[in-house]
Amino acid sequence: MGTASLGGMKVGVSRLDREIDELAAISVHPAPAVTRVIFSPEDLSAREWLTVLAKEAGFLVRQDPVGNLFIRWEGSEPCLPAVATGSHTDAIPNAGKYDGVVGVLGGLEAMRVLKEGGHVPKRSIELIMFTSEEPTRFGIGCLGSRLMAGTTSPEQAQALRDPEGRSLDELREAAGCRGSLGAVKLSTGAYKAFVELHIEQGPLLEAAEIDIGVVEKIAAPSAFRLLLKGQGGHAGAVLMPGRKDAFLAAAEIALLVEKAALESGSPDTVGTTGLVEVKPGAINSIPCDVKMEVDFRDTNKEARDKALARIGDGTHAICKRRGVTVDWQVINQDPPALCDPSLVALVEAQAAKAGCTQQRMISRAYHDSLFMARVCPTVMIFIPCYKGYSHRPDEYSSPEAIAKGVTVLAGCLKELSAR
Repeated sequence: MGTASLGGMKVGVSRLDREIDELAAISVHPAPAVTRVIFSPEDLSAREWLTVLAKEAGFLVRQDPVGNLFIRWEGSEPCLPAVATGSHTDAIPNAGKYDGVVGVLGGLEAMRVLKEGGHVPKRSIELIMFTSEEPTRFGIGCLGSRLMAGTTSPEQAQALRDPEGRSLDELREAAGCRGSLGAVKLSTGAYKAFVELHIEQGPLLEAAEIDIGVVEKIAAPSAFRLLLKGQGGHAGAVLMPGRKDAFLAAAEIALLVEKAALESGSPDTVGTTGLVEVKPGAINSIPCDVKMEVDFRDTNKEARDKALARIGDGTHAICKRRGVTVDWQVINQDPPALCDPSLVALVEAQAAKAGCTQQRMISRAYHDSLFMARVCPTVMIFIPCYKGYSHRPDEYSSPEAIAKGVTVLAGCLKELSAR
């Protein structure tokens, strides 16, 4: 994997590497772990730091009512729909320093490289730092881009609460994000195209020693919450035939999720029971209440929805047999996104010009691009990361790998902004 170059552009590897480290230091936990939850003091500090960087580079900065941050390089014909790039900087607890950040700081570096190289964009180029891509605070991912695409309504967003019961409105207003949430939704044709740079969060590129992954489609995520209510009692006094154990029902449902994913007929179906809360939580008490949350996704919507129906039917059968009631709550159920074929071809062409090896692939993780694809033609650029590790402190992508991704991104932005 050699060094990438494109039309004389030179990515500031040391500058970008230093800035990634600086942003990682704005965290609840010390390096290498990063924790930066949306609207926390760390998140607000990161926003201020990024705003300073953007203004130092000569770009305009604005913020919408939910906190999406827009860094704009005005084109010679600013009335034309802009070309956009971006990602997120919020981080789940005990995460790494590259997820999302590569797309934000790499996007900023791509814009600086083009500007320093003398490029004069016809269309404006806009870097977006999306609010709350991670579901840590509000239990739903990609909140900023969902509102931008209109897939989440202002009323749905206003109903959100964090684990401490604080509302989105309370938190965003305290962070200085004022105005109607209805104003977040983008108008039709707001952007000409959206290109997101991201670490793969999987092992394929590194294992194959490929520089660039050209994403063709993004998996369809679904998440649901089950509230199971059984009957508690003393662990020694209630005999087994008469029990209505909410946890045992939950355990059967978790195994059903696994079975439905394995037998869906699609190789890309994955199901994860990632949260289980058991009450009363005592060793000598029969579980009476369980909250469980499941993530289920695929790039094939038909296969995913068929498997979900199977889980639904099986869940009700399990609960009926065990004398447990269930309240099924859908958190989100989104369709997959297909990346724009012309943009896929553009990424491939720019990777070839930069001397990068490449392959087409799918994104099994979902990103803000999933919702930006509702707004405008969209594509993603993946770069390799160490062993595919992500959402953990040892997440790593080399400066050389990042530089190649930024070079390809810059080439795409240059081409699209000149049209």
